[in-house]
Amino acid sequence: MFKTIILAFDGSPAALKAFDYALDIAAKYRAVLHIIAVARPPEISEDVETEALLEQAETYFDEAFAQLRQRAANAGLLIECTVRVGHPAEQIVILAEELDADLIVTGHRGRGVFERWLLGSISRLAVAYAHCPVLVVR
Repeated sequence: MFKTIILAFDGSPAALKAFDYALDIAAKYRAVLHIIAVARPPEISEDVETEALLEQAETYFDEAFAQLRQRAANAGLLIECTVRVGHPAEQIVILAEELDADLIVTGHRGRGVFERWLLGSISRLAVAYAHCPVLVVR
């Protein structure tokens, strides 16, 4: 049923909990698990700033990805990890389309009603625009 699963990862406790769910599902279905972390660029940016941001994000996530790779290896799975620059929900949906993913897994962040209304949420936008099911882990 699931061949390709994408996990949206930001290093938060909610993302780590979502990883547990994604890893469990991937192990049961022998699916490929792709983990995406997205760095947001400044509002007005130049190519040099974007490249520097991507380098910083890759350095930041390398340690977290190493731990996730180890946990996946312990479960007998290999995972693919990538860092992109852009709006998180947009990059998650784009990757899902590129890989023809069967499932997106994301953590839920508890925000206040006003902040959620004003900013929206990554998981809500992924649910709205993804071509595949989205599992939001609370």
